[in-house]
Amino acid sequence: MTVTHHVRVHRSDEDLPRTAQLAYKIAEVAADPVAVDADVVDMIINRVIDNASVAAASLTRAPVSAARAQALDHPVSRGGAGATVFGVDNATHTSPEWAAWANGVAVRELDYHDTFLAAEYSHPGDNIPPILAVAQHVGADGAALVRGLATGYEIQIDLVRAICLHKHKIDHVAHLGPSAAAGIGTLLGLDVDTIYQAVGQGLHTTTATRQSRKGEISTWKAHAPAFAGKMAVEAVDRAMRGETSPSPIYEGEDGVIAWMLDGTDASYDVPLPAAGEAKRGILDSYTKEHSAEYQAQAWIDLARKLHGERPELADPANIERIVLHTSHHTHYVIGSGANDPQKYDPTASRETLDHSIPYIFAVALQDGGWHHVDSYTPERAGRADTVALWHKITTAEDAEWTRRYHSDDPNEKAFGGRVEIRLTNGETVTDEIAVADAHPLGARPFARADYVRKFRLLAEPVLEPAEIERFLALAERLPALTADEVRALNIVAKPGVLESAPAPRGLF
Repeated sequence: MTVTHHVRVHRSDEDLPRTAQLAYKIAEVAADPVAVDADVVDMIINRVIDNASVAAASLTRAPVSAARAQALDHPVSRGGAGATVFGVDNATHTSPEWAAWANGVAVRELDYHDTFLAAEYSHPGDNIPPILAVAQHVGADGAALVRGLATGYEIQIDLVRAICLHKHKIDHVAHLGPSAAAGIGTLLGLDVDTIYQAVGQGLHTTTATRQSRKGEISTWKAHAPAFAGKMAVEAVDRAMRGETSPSPIYEGEDGVIAWMLDGTDASYDVPLPAAGEAKRGILDSYTKEHSAEYQAQAWIDLARKLHGERPELADPANIERIVLHTSHHTHYVIGSGANDPQKYDPTASRETLDHSIPYIFAVALQDGGWHHVDSYTPERAGRADTVALWHKITTAEDAEWTRRYHSDDPNEKAFGGRVEIRLTNGETVTDEIAVADAHPLGARPFARADYVRKFRLLAEPVLEPAEIERFLALAERLPALTADEVRALNIVAKPGVLESAPAPRGLF
């Protein structure tokens, strides 16, 4: 059964034993050689396919091209064979930390892969690039890779269940550094003490402010999780060489909790699997049907439904106002409660529009759906009727939707809300949605066929048909892959695709 670890700040003179520290408890979970359940293996395969989908769709985007160029400017390190870079042929390798960097940016760029939301929020698929890169570098087989990924997902999700970062303006990737380090530790079969040091460094080097997701959101939004993955690879390398980490990293009187989170009187209850208990956290996460912030998924589906039922709602001349009654998080992070004027700016960046639920609801209501490219173009954002409708949409926090957002009961946990549309003729239209259609409790839960369909949709413009089939055949055999097959678990772009991408020069 799950064990809850009570975590609080300790004065230095309390001499908290290493074995009682959260980083050590995480390391013990990572080092536990428990088998991976069949349904967890199945979901890991789904998420490997999902990550490749969104990476394929982003191959020619500028941040991804820049990260790829940086990675390819670094040679393979001496300790292994190196790792592949998304889009690039399988014979070309770079050092694993740089592959984690390039592939992490490709996966996150469109904000279109899996999510888990609780006390904090996360994209646990961000664990895949660093763990896969290390697996390729050291020659691990598919079974070892699956074990490492199960750990990465488990640790990040467990931390997200218990420790809120965003209310202290700390970026959510602070949970990713430790989880990726733990996952790599499992992959490599490292001992508890070594993983403990890597987890501590993984946290210490990946704490940063939330300004990367505030105001005019920059291209760093995609780089932040990639940086955390890169730091996790480097943390494991240092720990394997016998180097130590700040300790206790969570509980110390000058540690993360005391000075970055809830302060010296804070405490958290962090759930982790007991010894011998299977790592099943991935099953509580969910992917995205639409390329937008997760809290927007259900709202897109509701707008799509209203578009079909009440097409007159797409015309701003018919609308007096639209209020989205929703959770605290949605209101203050991607809604009008953020008080970010950029969320209503038709010239805002794609990254900013992705975090504007008024924009997203307006476009989905008018178009009856969402497209990962077309819905974000400057022409689409600047359309006069869209701007007029967009500026009539606000959000409001609703206590019940906030309660459901934070519920520990998966059957009532919700990420949507209630829309109230006041028409100019005096009529009021109301409707609500709790979870996205693709959510496990939604109208059309995502299954393997949906992940494969998403991959084909996003990959067809940039991959040859034979390459699509080759990758899918490997991914669906993941736990049985040989080391050589793991090294081929990559997507190779059609000739000319990467050459069409921006080719920035930098320092390297």
